Amino acid sequence: MSHSRPRIDTPGRRARLGRRHLLAPAHRAARTEEVADALVALHASDPATVHLAACARLAAPGPAEVERALYDEGSLVRMLCMRRTLFAVGAALAPVVASSTAQAIAAKERAGMVKWVTEGAPGWDERRLADVEARTLAALRAHGEATAAQLAAEVPDLRDTIVVSPGKPYQAAVAVSSRILRILAAEGRIRRGRPRGGWTSSTFRWRPGTAFAELPAPPAPEARADLARRWLASYGPATVEDLKWWTGWTLTATRQALAATGAVEVDLDDGARGVALPDDLEPVPAPEPWAALLPALDPTAMGWKTRDWYLDPEHVPQLFDRSGNIGPTVWWCGRIIGGWAQRADGEVVWRLLTDDDSGEVGAAVAAEAARLAAWVGDVRVTPRFRSPLERELSR
Repeated sequence: MSHSRPRIDTPGRRARLGRRHLLAPAHRAARTEEVADALVALHASDPATVHLAACARLAAPGPAEVERALYDEGSLVRMLCMRRTLFAVGAALAPVVASSTAQAIAAKERAGMVKWVTEGAPGWDERRLADVEARTLAALRAHGEATAAQLAAEVPDLRDTIVVSPGKPYQAAVAVSSRILRILAAEGRIRRGRPRGGWTSSTFRWRPGTAFAELPAPPAPEARADLARRWLASYGPATVEDLKWWTGWTLTATRQALAATGAVEVDLDDGARGVALPDDLEPVPAPEPWAALLPALDPTAMGWKTRDWYLDPEHVPQLFDRSGNIGPTVWWCGRIIGGWAQRADGEVVWRLLTDDDSGEVGAAVAAEAARLAAWVGDVRVTPRFRSPLERELSR
């Protein structure tokens, strides 16, 4: 039976991916902010991912360019937002992300932290918690930048500990400071500064921030529509479920946001129905053949819930950990074709999981591996979330 819905097939989706995610060499960016805007946000749960994901898309890759945006100019902001995950977003987009997702997540995180502290630590109540937070913020403003240990030296209450999972084999004493600083960061009142070690370190200095509630943000419905529009421009066409998963919104909120964008239904391959922006229905020319080595938790690899159009389901057990985090991947023209790892001696190695064994593919992957090794230099990168294939290759 005929119908009037436009159709965007898998090659068309892959062509958009290569261009819009800045993976084809001719489309690489000059600045880190361009990369973040093209992908809407960079995954930041693993500190190394921000650098690796950005540099895979930069014409002149290097950690100094990413650190300029993150720390020197502050044009990228780390936020706990979509799916309760840490992302780095452009400063101009931060108010939209705050209103659409981050503020609601921060409120839930604060409620959980208040319960955790007041029920688990004798002598703690909400009044004391507010006082400790105020003194912590004052100490940070006085220093301009400080580690958690330095703040605890100024505010001794931060040294208090709470036993979690008492009586269990994994019982542990957790410092109150870890939860308080996490919540202050979730609310935007403090932000992560330069790490104590290199760019792969997860031990950050803290800097004063601006509470998200004080940002000139649009109302939540408008912010969700804006974020949905930006996501569709980068990741569309896609399914409603893809956007719901990526944002962590309810189905109702997702549908309302999509309706506000004017998104139209389209047919995808394999009988799937998707949505796309009304000005994104024409065919997009495929870029030149391209290869990419993307890091664990790369925004492209984690951009959709339904991944069959770029990832063979048979390869999922080798490329994902048990929690659903993807490891380092090798891409060819919009498909994941393998994985890669860095060995202790610095060598970047890979393995293809498909039959893409032509000379062109091998040469392109080898060139990307050499490009990666050149800018990484003496740094050794071990993903925080390790896939079975990455573990095997890194030996």
